[in-house]
Amino acid sequence: MNKKGNVLAIVIMFFLFAMISFVTGLQNPMGIIVKAQFGASNAMSQLGNLANFIAYAFMGLPAGLILKKYGYKVTSLIAVAVGFIGVGISFLSGVAESFGVYLAGAFVSGFSMCMLNTVVNPMLNTLGGGGNKGNQLIQLGGSMNSLAATIVPILVGYLIGEAASATISDANPALFIAMAIFALAFIIIFFSHIPEPELEAAKANPQVKAEGTLQSIKGALSYRHFVFGIIAIFVYVGVEVGIPNIANLYMTSPEVGITAGVAGTVVGMYWLLMLVGRLVGGAIGGKVSSRAMMITVSSVAICFLLLGMFLPEGKMVAFPAVTSDLSFSLVDIPVGVVFFVLCGLCTSVMWGSIFNLAVEGLGKYTSIASGLFMVMVCGGGVLPYIQGAVADAFGYIDSYWVLVIAVAYMLFFALFGSRPAKKAVK
Repeated sequence: MNKKGNVLAIVIMFFLFAMISFVTGLQNPMGIIVKAQFGASNAMSQLGNLANFIAYAFMGLPAGLILKKYGYKVTSLIAVAVGFIGVGISFLSGVAESFGVYLAGAFVSGFSMCMLNTVVNPMLNTLGGGGNKGNQLIQLGGSMNSLAATIVPILVGYLIGEAASATISDANPALFIAMAIFALAFIIIFFSHIPEPELEAAKANPQVKAEGTLQSIKGALSYRHFVFGIIAIFVYVGVEVGIPNIANLYMTSPEVGITAGVAGTVVGMYWLLMLVGRLVGGAIGGKVSSRAMMITVSSVAICFLLLGMFLPEGKMVAFPAVTSDLSFSLVDIPVGVVFFVLCGLCTSVMWGSIFNLAVEGLGKYTSIASGLFMVMVCGGGVLPYIQGAVADAFGYIDSYWVLVIAVAYMLFFALFGSRPAKKAVK
């Protein structure tokens, strides 16, 4: 494949990386909308997020098998088409004013996000030729992911305006943008040449019989540190999503009374700090071990969460935000929320660190391990739902104890659970 074709394929993957975050991030401000439109509780407001992430549990391994059998191009086309349908269902939920249709749209979108995640990481690594260049492309793709995550809560927060009167149809412009990008991506991918090294290798060696899926799963799960690792990734995604989701609900609640647009900007800063953290992590990753990085960020995250919880709720501080007239100014927000936002610096590098530690020494089981990781991404829906239920019962601030416990587990994994107990396999 020529260099020009490589550049086009890389650009496509970058856009898909951004779309993963954009569509997933829609569930954050949509939680505010369903509270207003359908009178949902805090726990029920997270059902869309739960539906979106629980799809990973169903699609994680099948997505890997589709990729293995049909390759990057076909898998990408299927994923983009499913994403268009999922966002389209979300749009129809506004027309029908149906909470059930909204959940169906989030669930279908989750299938697409899982498939796209399965494609873009190995595809960028392949386009970069593996090694440092491949890792660099993945990091740049992750930056696009963080950028889209920064934009979506600000955009939808501005669109819905006052949280108390918000409806799903208010978010239509964002849904139309997503559908348009999916449609354009489908056309570009369809007419583009995407390298398929795995398919070519399989054709060149048809006599090689791969180990069965169940045997591979059993082999990967026989490694204790990997089992601890997939539990860590389950709680990590829940922490990553739960921090901003519940903070958004807290700020737009009657007791705080911040507008959805301003709250969206504050939440957007969390994702922006994740972008900063990923850039810094990529810069120092060659000199600092994953274990040291994970121990540091987990410890700091626990401190930030506890500060956010125990600082006086009535204490307000000035924070940069975009107001309803699209002007940039300082607004007053609870001081504790500032420390929740700062957690973005910590969560930014956790995924890569956990993955790196968990698959160490797995050898031939690394591919199936990646599929199992995608299954466990469903934690991004489960933990925020649990946190929402705790918020209903005990209050928004006390709900962050769920995340403190989750981060404490990740610290345990970094300190003790990540140490391999078996010899590496080839």
